[in-house]
Amino acid sequence: MPKLILATNNIHKISEIKSVLSGIEIEILSASDFPDFPEIEETGETLEANAILKARAIWQKYSLPAMADDTGLEVEYFDGAPGVYSARFAGPGCTYADNNRKVLRLLDGVPPERRQARFRTVIALVDRAGETKTVDGVLNGSIATVPRGEHGFGYDPIFIVDSLGQTLAELPLDSKNKISHRGQALLRVRPLIIEAFGLA
Repeated sequence: MPKLILATNNIHKISEIKSVLSGIEIEILSASDFPDFPEIEETGETLEANAILKARAIWQKYSLPAMADDTGLEVEYFDGAPGVYSARFAGPGCTYADNNRKVLRLLDGVPPERRQARFRTVIALVDRAGETKTVDGVLNGSIATVPRGEHGFGYDPIFIVDSLGQTLAELPLDSKNKISHRGQALLRVRPLIIEAFGLA
């Protein structure tokens, strides 16, 4: 069975990706499948650059098709920040909870109409020959005043999907994948994976 390596060790992200890509006859591997999986520093200044950097690094090391994503939370009140720095918004070694607390603290007292935000995911896919393609997905919403929900990860507990009135962390995984930024990007990358592996 053909193999695709995900350039991540994030178990939540791997679970989401495998869920959306289910039904494609490939073996999906990730960091836990390799004893020498590299630590890849995200030095790009855009989501696209980071996704490409990670996917190509894995392709170059293992000579197998690779896929990587980078996701950013873009808050209107912060002029689009934290964006590419979303994972480390609260500083080096920070946790998801640290990042959420910082966003909520900086938005303390800001009215609902000024708490608009969006999630954006960019996925890079590198095929056997080293050709790179990218897709993206966007989910618009707003920032809650307190964390809500037990599902998801990252900024999910404070990101409200306005059309539902719920945070991403309040949605079951299947429901989240149907509307989320990463879910949208994964749906767009599905046909590229099928084409890359000649499974059409």
